[in-house]
Amino acid sequence: MESTPTSDPALLEKVTNLAKRRGFIFQSAEIYGGFRSTYDYGPLGVNMLRNVKQAWWRTMVQGRTDVVGLDAAILGPPAVWAASGHLETFTDPLVDCKKCKERWREDKIDGVCPNCGSTEFTEPRAFNLMFKTQAGPVEGDGATAYLRPETAQGMFTNFANVLATTRKRPPFGIAQIGKSFRNEITPQNFVFRTREFEQMEMEYFVAPVEADEWYRYWVQARYDWYLDLGIPEQSLRLHEHAPEDLSHYSRATTDVEFAFPWGWDELEGIANRGDYDLTQHSNASGTKLEYFDQATGERYTPYVIEPAAGATRAMMAFLLAAYHEDVVEGESRTVLRLDWRLAPHQVAVLPLSKKPELESVSREVLAALQPHFMCDYDVTQSIGRRYRRQDEVGTPYCVTVDFDTLEDRAVTVRDRDTTAQVRVAIDDLLTTIRTRSGTS
Repeated sequence: MESTPTSDPALLEKVTNLAKRRGFIFQSAEIYGGFRSTYDYGPLGVNMLRNVKQAWWRTMVQGRTDVVGLDAAILGPPAVWAASGHLETFTDPLVDCKKCKERWREDKIDGVCPNCGSTEFTEPRAFNLMFKTQAGPVEGDGATAYLRPETAQGMFTNFANVLATTRKRPPFGIAQIGKSFRNEITPQNFVFRTREFEQMEMEYFVAPVEADEWYRYWVQARYDWYLDLGIPEQSLRLHEHAPEDLSHYSRATTDVEFAFPWGWDELEGIANRGDYDLTQHSNASGTKLEYFDQATGERYTPYVIEPAAGATRAMMAFLLAAYHEDVVEGESRTVLRLDWRLAPHQVAVLPLSKKPELESVSREVLAALQPHFMCDYDVTQSIGRRYRRQDEVGTPYCVTVDFDTLEDRAVTVRDRDTTAQVRVAIDDLLTTIRTRSGTS
C-alpha cells in the first residue's frame, strides 16, 4: 500500500528560517515591507539554484545527442497565446469571501475562508492567470503583449527553425530554462507557488506511433533524476492523471510528486501533448510545422512529450529532503545533506587561525580548488563553530589548514555527513575530493 506523507508544518518553518538566516532566499523588497509572493535568491541560494539548473541541463542536453537548447523571449504577442489556448482556457476559478472580502482560488479552500472561516462566497468566475502588458510607447490593442506563463510555446513556434538549422529528426527534443509568470490568485507555501518562477522544460518531438513509448520513458527518466540527486524514494511517487483531469492539450499526464510538509504535491509534470501545439500554431500562423521522413516518404505532425519542472520548486524539495537534525559529540547540529552537485559550496577552506603564515598557505589551497569547485573561505570563530556553519548550509567537505600544515604540507579533510576526518597531502587534495565526490 502506498504510504501517506505526514504533514509537518514545523519542517517548512525550519527550512524557511534557515533559508533566510543563511542567505538562501530573502523576501523581495523586504525593507519596504516585502512584495507578496516574490523572492530574491541570496549568495547561497543563487549558487544552489544554478546548480539545480546545471544538473538538469547536464542530464537533459549535455549528456544527450538528441536534445538541443533554446532561449526564447519572455514577451509574446496575443496571437501565440490565442493559438495555444491560454487566452481562453488558462484560468482558475476565483471567489470572494462575502465577509472579509479576501479573494481565493475556489478549488483550494474546501468551502471555508482561510482568513475568517466564513462559508459565504460569491459565485466563481474565471480568472486568467497571464500577466498582460503593453509593448511600445502607444497603448491599445495593437500594443498588447503578455509575459509568458510557460516556456513551452517558444519551443513550438521555433520548431521549424530548429529543424532546419540542426538537421535533427524525430525523436529529438528542444530544451529551455527560463522565467515564467503566472498571476496566481493564492500564492502559497514559500517558493512552492509564486507569481514569478523559473521552469526547466523540454519538448520531445516523436512520430505519433512512438508517443506512448517515449511518454513512459520520460516519466521514468524524470523520476530517476530526483532519486539520483538525493531525494529518498519514500518521498517520491508517480501520479497519473485520470482522463477527466487532463488539460485541454493532454492525451496523458503523470506528475512526479514529492512529500511536502503539507502532503503530496506536484514536483514535475510529464505530458503527452499529442500534436495539439504544432497543429494549433500551424493553423493560426499559416506555416506548416511538419516533419517529412525522406526514408519512408511519410509526412506527419510530430507528437510532443513534455517533461516540465520548476527549478525553484525543485530547489525547495531538495532543501526539504536534505534537512536533518542530529547530535555530534554531544552537541546538536542542523545539517543539509545535499548532494555535492547541488550544494552551494562543495568545499570550505578553513585556516585554523588568522596568522599570516596560515593565511598564505590557505590561499594557496583555495586557489588550487577554486577552478574545480565552488568554494567558501572562512576564518571567523572557532573551528567547531565553522564546521557547524558549513554543515547547516550543506557544504560536503571542509579543508582545515593548521600549523602542522607548515611542516608536513598536509591538511585535514572533514566529511559533512559522517564528520570523519582524514589527513591529506596538499598535492593529493584535489584528487582526494574528486574521488570522494565521484567526479574523478
